[in-house]
Amino acid sequence: MASEVVAHAKPDGYTLLLGTAATHGINPALYKSLPFDADADFTPIAPLVEVSNVLTINPAVIDVKSVKEFIEKVKANPGKFNYASTGNGTGTHLAFAEFNARAGLDMVHVPYKGGPDALQAVLKGEVCCIFNQVQSVLPQYRAGKVRLLGVTTSKRVPVIPEVPTIAENGVPGFNSTIWFGFFGPKGLDPKIARKINDAVKVALENPAIRQKLIEAGNSPRVESVDQFRATVKADRQKWAGVVKTVGASID
Repeated sequence: MASEVVAHAKPDGYTLLLGTAATHGINPALYKSLPFDADADFTPIAPLVEVSNVLTINPAVIDVKSVKEFIEKVKANPGKFNYASTGNGTGTHLAFAEFNARAGLDMVHVPYKGGPDALQAVLKGEVCCIFNQVQSVLPQYRAGKVRLLGVTTSKRVPVIPEVPTIAENGVPGFNSTIWFGFFGPKGLDPKIARKINDAVKVALENPAIRQKLIEAGNSPRVESVDQFRATVKADRQKWAGVVKTVGASID
């Protein structure tokens, strides 16, 4: 896998990894054995964007218009409603599992083989809902085929500002963010890391690039090398707790 290649690459700044909250946050807790150490074998360089999942429902299955109404409906019907995910242990599964735990909901998890299958299950009414990445559901939302109740990030997403956060409309303090960012191999010269970080910052401050990212459902994220390192560490601790609570495991 790409992570393994970069973990063992020469730390010269020419071989980088576009890592995610999954590769450096979720997977270390989910897999009992990985061919690299997600902490010790990498140098965090710079974040790129954060991506929100969004509570997406089929109103023909569960006709509610807010997160609060969703919680009330599910609580009144324990064990009745199924939710889809893009696979066991994926970000969509763990985000929904955390949501259920914090809201006190009894729902049945139905894992599918990837995003397209999971979203189709929602559209067909096989399940009531899914936490899926914003960019994946935008076409169906704009076509009026699904309803979006709340985003999982702490702030509203620029491309759908009309959709509130789950924290402000049902579960205070809830924040489940998926991010993408650049990593180098361990031992990367700090000067090289800062130089790449500066270049990423310049790119993200370019209005045209920034707008393209926002239109695709992303939120550009600028942090220093030290700030990004702290983000990765905190995220790894958070997801380890969620995985433990859910009891998810791949191997």
